[in-house]
Amino acid sequence: MWAYEKVFYQFYPMGFCGAPFENDGNLEHRILKVIDFIPHLKKIGIGAVYFSPIFESDTHGYNTRDYRKIDVRLGTNEDFKKVCEELHKEGIRVILDGVFNHVGRGFFGFKDVLEKRENSQYKDWFNINFGGNSNYNDGLWYEGWEGHYDLVKLNLKNPAVTDYLIESVRGWVKEFDIDGLRLDVAYMVDRDFLKRLRYETSQMKPEFFLGGEMIGGDYNQIMNDDMCHSATNYECYKGIYSSLNSMNLFEIMHSLNRQFGDENWTLYRGKHLMSFVDNHDVSRLASILTEEKHLPLAYALMFTMPGIPMIYYGSEWGFKADKKEGDPALRPAFDKPVYNELTEYITKLTKIHNASPVLWYGGFKSLQIANKQCAFLREKDGKRMIIAVNADGNNARLNFHIDNVNGSLTDLITGDKVEFNSGLDLGGFRAYIFEA
Repeated sequence: MWAYEKVFYQFYPMGFCGAPFENDGNLEHRILKVIDFIPHLKKIGIGAVYFSPIFESDTHGYNTRDYRKIDVRLGTNEDFKKVCEELHKEGIRVILDGVFNHVGRGFFGFKDVLEKRENSQYKDWFNINFGGNSNYNDGLWYEGWEGHYDLVKLNLKNPAVTDYLIESVRGWVKEFDIDGLRLDVAYMVDRDFLKRLRYETSQMKPEFFLGGEMIGGDYNQIMNDDMCHSATNYECYKGIYSSLNSMNLFEIMHSLNRQFGDENWTLYRGKHLMSFVDNHDVSRLASILTEEKHLPLAYALMFTMPGIPMIYYGSEWGFKADKKEGDPALRPAFDKPVYNELTEYITKLTKIHNASPVLWYGGFKSLQIANKQCAFLREKDGKRMIIAVNADGNNARLNFHIDNVNGSLTDLITGDKVEFNSGLDLGGFRAYIFEA
């Protein structure tokens, strides 16, 4: 699967393009702005772009009005087709947000129900009680997503609904030549629909990628041969920043061993979760870490652990924003990329990842864990990579043995020569990647 070998980059188009929060109905060709960022994507080594919602919606994109029309605030279908064509010319794949659990109150089918009530042909597209009432005083009750009644839950047991959604995806493949979907709130999307979506998309494109949003629980519930290829690794997202802030790397290493280690009980060995340090729903990493010098270490862990690394736009240069400021603060507009030490560091990591099948498909083995240091091994077909991290500002030593490794090793990040003698001497606030 191509997705296992790429570095992903997430745009939140409504924010990135500077669209107004409310759908004002005014056509603006803002999505073309993405084309100006393609040289940046190429420079830092991106292989796939994941677009958060782009279809016509009430406000933030997750309350869809029309699955077959690009939001007027972003432009036209022709505009987005041009964006996809330009990305594909540069070998960059395109993944869209599949928001299939719910729609907005402005969705054509729901508006028809509000108007025609029991006589609407769409009344069974939703979970409705005509004897109740809603927060909006509609004279009927309907199920909203987790109590949010601006998000009207779809009835995915209704074949008419799933047929409509599948045909919408088919249209996206035909019109935009998309390569995959990230499924919003996949943890609660009907499992039979996920199975059908996996089958149908595999017929549209043999290597069509499906990634599902999972906040917690067992990712295997949706990540399997019948449903999604991947799921969002929120456990390790939390583990990375929490371990660094508490100077307790046992936390992230416990999660990695639990997920990918070589024990019989390992949950996801051989699978490919989506790895990230922030996204459009959480505070930016630079605003969470209490030590700024831990920023590159967090990315080094993300890029070298098993999984598909994902970068959220702007975080590659350390943009700050706290969730407490509200979602719009997490989703700003940028006119041009920023290049600084962090951008350059992440570019080195993408270059290493893009050239390393061991990082795409290799197993995981813990070598040494201390509160402020850790080391682990990635191995595939006799090729090995050693990753070592020192979160402390002082130099430190890790002692461990690896067969047939002795003498000088070259750090792929810096090019520095480091002596391995039953262990490694690590500089302060440093991460190392060695081929061994």
